[in-house]
Amino acid sequence: MASGKENGGLDNLAFDMDEQVNDQPREKAGKTDGSSCVTEDDRNKPTYCVTDVPPWYLCIFLAIQHYLTAFGGIISIPLILSEGLCLQHDSLTQSRLINTIFFVSGLCTLLQVTFGVRLPILQGGTFALVTPAMAMLSMPEWKCPAWTQNATLVNTSSPVFIEVWQSRMRMLQGSIMVASLLQILVGFSGLIGFLMRFIGPLTIAPTVSLIGLSLYESAGAKTGSHWGISAMTTVLIILFSQYLRRIPIPVPSYSKTKKLHTSKFYIFQIMPILLGIAVSWLVCYLLTIYDVLPSDPAQYGYLGRTDVKGNVVNDASWFTFPYPGQWGVPTVSLAGVFGIMAGIICSMAESVGDYHSCAKLSGAPPPPKHAISRGIGVEGLGSLLAGAFGTGNGTTSFSENVAALGITKVQCTKQY
Repeated sequence: MASGKENGGLDNLAFDMDEQVNDQPREKAGKTDGSSCVTEDDRNKPTYCVTDVPPWYLCIFLAIQHYLTAFGGIISIPLILSEGLCLQHDSLTQSRLINTIFFVSGLCTLLQVTFGVRLPILQGGTFALVTPAMAMLSMPEWKCPAWTQNATLVNTSSPVFIEVWQSRMRMLQGSIMVASLLQILVGFSGLIGFLMRFIGPLTIAPTVSLIGLSLYESAGAKTGSHWGISAMTTVLIILFSQYLRRIPIPVPSYSKTKKLHTSKFYIFQIMPILLGIAVSWLVCYLLTIYDVLPSDPAQYGYLGRTDVKGNVVNDASWFTFPYPGQWGVPTVSLAGVFGIMAGIICSMAESVGDYHSCAKLSGAPPPPKHAISRGIGVEGLGSLLAGAFGTGNGTTSFSENVAALGITKVQCTKQY
């Protein structure tokens, strides 16, 4: 049986799964009393392993799925920080911050899967740094002026307003860049390997849980904008990933041996999150164009409309390329450095747990100490880059996307 690398992926577990199981040698089939059923081990078998290479077109959809999985977590960070940066009434600048953090997240992911721990793990912003950042921005010297809270008084193109938020961002940048040196030192010096004897499940589980608990307020606020649509998205993802994953969709395909033929594509198993979000968005779009959802921003359900941020899309540039120092030369706050360092220590403990979870879900052996050291060191470099580019945040491994590996059974690094 040819591997996915040799045949372009058309004979992988994602295609004609039943044929693969039943094409085993007859003597092996005889040991199972001629049964042609797929065993439970086959059901839980990865569709693509860490080193497999799916077809290029499938990689595009898998990448979009991981992007959408991380979308909510990444986009919420600049939206939360915008309150401390006095940007509540400047949606265009918020979009630039979102653009920057997504760009840096993609760059850090490439570094992690290529030079870091080398597991299928996505890098993104970390909520472990949001709390110290907001604490810094709430200090008397950095508290937003009263006039920035009034939308009628804010002129987003005014040099005074620009300096108000950029001075705060530069302070965050410098503090994150200096604090990230601790993570780089701990990672590349191998010190994390020594600390691993003190970092076990009893250390990691409470840390990850406390970081996750801090997201409930933000997640509840976003989900509560329309509980019906949120529940529908959740139900669809569960339906696709748990109950329809064994139902194939016939698709035309071509190979040298079989020529033009029809293959079974297990789309519900590979792309349940993407399908769930796509169906929910389509429903929201239909409810928007038929004015079922209210057009009054004060009414419940308005945020379910697909045209809420239409003005930002119209005003934003088609192409924007973030670069280091785009908000000016970073400054350093000693109190800010120590606050960010506390968040980075929590982030390192969380990432170690994510590495082990990712390896287990991927069918790979537990990552050795040198791989964990590389991963933590690359995350430190990622935080340094995030500070230089001006995201107002650092970088860490995304637990949401680690969980997606277990749902989709697609565990190759090429999708990143």
